[in-house]
Amino acid sequence: MSSLVNSDQIRAQFSQSMSAMYRQEVPQYGTLLDLVADINRATLEQNPELRRQLEEAGELERIDLERHGAIRLGTPEELATMRRVFRIMGMHPVGYYDLSVAGVPVHSTAFRPIDDAALRVNPFRVFTSLLRLELIADPELRDQARQILARRRIFTPRALELTQLAESAGGLDAPQAAEFVREVTQTFRWHAEATVSHDTHQQLNAAHRLVADVVSFKGPHINHLTPRTLDIDAAQAEMPRRGVAAKDVVEGPPRRRHPILLRQTSFKALEEAIVFAGDGTPGAHTARFGEIEQRGAALTRAGRALYDRLLGQVRSMASAGSTAGDYQARLEAAFAEFPDDLDALHDQQLAFFHYRVRDAAAFDQAAGSGAAFDLAALRRAGIVEAHPIVYEDFLPVSAAGIFQSNLGGAEQKSYAANAAQELFEAALQAPVADEIALYAQSQQASIDALRQRYAALQPA
Repeated sequence: MSSLVNSDQIRAQFSQSMSAMYRQEVPQYGTLLDLVADINRATLEQNPELRRQLEEAGELERIDLERHGAIRLGTPEELATMRRVFRIMGMHPVGYYDLSVAGVPVHSTAFRPIDDAALRVNPFRVFTSLLRLELIADPELRDQARQILARRRIFTPRALELTQLAESAGGLDAPQAAEFVREVTQTFRWHAEATVSHDTHQQLNAAHRLVADVVSFKGPHINHLTPRTLDIDAAQAEMPRRGVAAKDVVEGPPRRRHPILLRQTSFKALEEAIVFAGDGTPGAHTARFGEIEQRGAALTRAGRALYDRLLGQVRSMASAGSTAGDYQARLEAAFAEFPDDLDALHDQQLAFFHYRVRDAAAFDQAAGSGAAFDLAALRRAGIVEAHPIVYEDFLPVSAAGIFQSNLGGAEQKSYAANAAQELFEAALQAPVADEIALYAQSQQASIDALRQRYAALQPA
């Protein structure tokens, strides 16, 4: 009997397959990868302490592999099947995001690995949105969109067969895994042939550009793949020098000595030729783009509450959307209240940390002395080091800002905040994990590992 391939390996193969496909479909993505690689190399050369921390945390190797993608699905059935497909790759739904608060008629989750070992192998994530047809005001158009989506099949028959096989057999062998990756990649491929007429597309577009993007095509073409940079401001400045039209501002928190959460920028969506169904009328589509992200520390509930309050303070100002000319200055002024010191972030319990032994000889000596395990004392003595846990998730306002800037920029639909997590989970046919609880578990696991190591060294 053939041995089964680890889900981490299948995820790594899929990430590589998607990157190769997107590089072919969107040539500027290749420019983006080269730009990010150059900036990361220069940042590590200029900051040896950062290199040391990343190496000791086991994060250095994953940065070059790191990608996140984004797709938009149309029906609950598509979402439920996508969950089954991603599960075979060791990717699970984490977090619930209501993007209607920022004028985008979707709600979303992030499929990603959830344990530290899997994240170190390959942290591929796919931000997955489900269209909220109930937010289309016109009942006739809403019903028409529902009928169009009900007719489409986004997965190949073989992809569904292999998904069923993996579920019944507990996995896939190497040839099956390779075929599975090839078949699933087809779901995310770009198709220039629209499934609707030009008139229908115009009606959908009037409801919202994103509605037209989801409903008018054969499947959920990947609309961006995102590499991770260690200095997003340098990337933002470099993009125009390489012929890449960057969006006006970086979304997320302002620049800091110790980054938190997630900062994102993108290049403008490319215009792709399409052909409408019926009479073959030619047209153009602009929703696919390139994005770069910088990831910082995962915040505790207290840290997120402070972040949300400060961001809300800026965005509630008159004419203070992220496109405002002085937005960055206002953001930096508001976030002066958010500590930018690792000890303060740690001691005020605003961020999550992994704990590692910095001085093994001193650790062994402390344990051998018979003294009780005291994490705070070991840290004060420089024997144990606290390193911020990387934020693996997303920010709804930032995601909406990226979506809006690449769906036409000027369009700002207004929807009342309309979170519907129970409906989303019913469509998903599974609960979404609480991302903050996952970070808390990861932090506690690192403390438990130190405590066990310390106990093993104590005198009997």
